[in-house]
Amino acid sequence: MTDDELVAELLRRMKVDQEIRQPIENPPSREHMSRWVEIDRDNTAWLLSVVRDRGWPLLSQVGERGELAAWLLAQHADASPEVQREFHALLTEAVANGEAKPSHLAYLEDRVRVNSGRPQLYGTQFIEDGDGLRPRPIEDPDQLDERRAAVGLEPFEEYAARMRQLAEGDT
Repeated sequence: MTDDELVAELLRRMKVDQEIRQPIENPPSREHMSRWVEIDRDNTAWLLSVVRDRGWPLLSQVGERGELAAWLLAQHADASPEVQREFHALLTEAVANGEAKPSHLAYLEDRVRVNSGRPQLYGTQFIEDGDGLRPRPIEDPDQLDERRAAVGLEPFEEYAARMRQLAEGDT
């Protein structure tokens, strides 16, 4: 697969990934959720085959949109935590080499931590608990904004306000 072919497939898969996350009804139907799970599993398996064949899709190979798409597919690999951790390790190396965005790694770091029952570092993961949207537990909250700034994320209060607006449908 050439870099151009990889970019095209990453972008196609990202489009499908994002479309399924725009439910027509609330709550989404059982069929919708089944398709959502199927798409995530298919994308996870496909990305795993790509990274095992040619490594993590690097900025220098796939550009910003391709790198964004690869990260998004990794972010949504929740049904396969061990594979998601493998993606995390590869993305960590890519960030260290200037070949991926630190902010993407921050989101995936939090996702991997939350999925393994650990507190998040960057405050990117929220949950709806019946009393509204709230962040999942955060390690060392006093240093949260410093960690967020170091990877190019906005202050937590701004992010939390945006997340709550999105949850309420006020986009």
